[in-house]
Amino acid sequence: MTLPQPSPLPIEGLADHLSAARWFGGKGRPFEVTSVNRVAEIPTTAEPRVVIDVVEVTYTDGAEPAVERYQLPLSLYAHPQERLNHAFISWHREGTAETSDEADDSWRHTYDAIHDREAMAAWLAAFAAVTPQGEERLAEPGASGLVLRRLPGHELDETAVSSPFSGEQSNSSVMFGDDALMKVFRKLTPGVNPDIEIHEVLTRAGSDHVAALYGWAELVSKEGVLQLALLQQFLRTASDGFELALASVRSLFADAVVNPDGELMAESAGADFADEAHRLGVALAEVHATMATHFGTEPLAGRDLTELAERMMARLDEAVAVVPQLAAHRGRLRETFSGVTQLPGVQRQRIHGDLHLGQTLRTVVGWKLVDFEGEPAKPLADRRQPDSPWRDVAGMLRSFDYAANAVVMTAVSADGDIDEHRTELARAWADRNGRAFLAGYLGDRELTPDEDTLLRAYVADKAVYEAVYEARNRPGWLPIPLAALER
Repeated sequence: MTLPQPSPLPIEGLADHLSAARWFGGKGRPFEVTSVNRVAEIPTTAEPRVVIDVVEVTYTDGAEPAVERYQLPLSLYAHPQERLNHAFISWHREGTAETSDEADDSWRHTYDAIHDREAMAAWLAAFAAVTPQGEERLAEPGASGLVLRRLPGHELDETAVSSPFSGEQSNSSVMFGDDALMKVFRKLTPGVNPDIEIHEVLTRAGSDHVAALYGWAELVSKEGVLQLALLQQFLRTASDGFELALASVRSLFADAVVNPDGELMAESAGADFADEAHRLGVALAEVHATMATHFGTEPLAGRDLTELAERMMARLDEAVAVVPQLAAHRGRLRETFSGVTQLPGVQRQRIHGDLHLGQTLRTVVGWKLVDFEGEPAKPLADRRQPDSPWRDVAGMLRSFDYAANAVVMTAVSADGDIDEHRTELARAWADRNGRAFLAGYLGDRELTPDEDTLLRAYVADKAVYEAVYEARNRPGWLPIPLAALER
């Protein structure tokens, strides 16, 4: 994609800035910054000047992807801003004069705009200026092809004060008071971002299970669309689904009841999560139904099923090389994967693609699903491909197991010993809530044998992926997916 014009932002020093950023996906890979382009400007009447640059990095290790682009929203000031010292990027010349004298008044102090309330107020005002009728409107002159789009149904509060959201790995989000949240996509790929695409569909359909989409920003050129950010409802009362699950497990450890036969009575423990798990299953089923209605479904049969099984087997073979303990399960897992090849009536559709408890929020009005981008490591085109909805279900079932065992592992790191009683309680909690979630998803019917075969394959495939991840990043947690594969 051809970007508008070279940026005055100097390349020198940007590699260090990128390497230190949480959202940079190339950590651990050797790379060079090969270009910086100025792609847009947000209209302002005073300082700061608010612009968007795109940095191109080229990796030198011969692996794919060889090139990536990252978005830098910038604030430009004539004088240093001490309040933004933590977000400083560069001091450089922005003007067109040929002189390089540092006394030249074209020199600017440059900061990451995400941390600048003045810059974010300009972003919010630009969105508010767009007529909310679902039609596009170019930003004011000087925006270099920037398009802001709005959906009807919500009037933005331009007085809301911004604050950056901490903890994100691949993007940057800013809260505007209690009114709205803007997610800025850091790694950019030409094409429609599924987070915007699916949120728009679910918002227009009136879904109660997502934060309503208010609008988005994109660049349009002959080469295609490059989507930069989305603006959506801020869920003021929301609690993270994974944190709620952890709290439930901790309560179970403290309050679990064992009946006279020695069986765990998980439903008698404080903060039982089963009702919430059931509601979450209902919410996912309704979201899947809406997506199927809008995007349609298609059969997954014959060669498609064979290729699905082959991909699962290939991932298993690759995983054994990283996690030798998987070799003991290879024969049984290959049999599980091969079982999907002859299943009749399997359908695929658009799905979430990376669903787990951390992608859910519990509000006072029910469960919300968030982050429809899919797996960040996959190419954009792959993330927009249809898949079986049972992949999402499998992701949630594995997440219940992780929530339960995360509490066990935290206790292990504290006292050095694995408590077998806690391990049994964790398994009972995961089983109980997995059943409740599945019952909510299925509604008034039972899981068919064919659905069970497909679900088991997806669950096993996910556990294999987890084993590789833990072996590379958290070896102490490797027993979680390995124990799941033994069951």
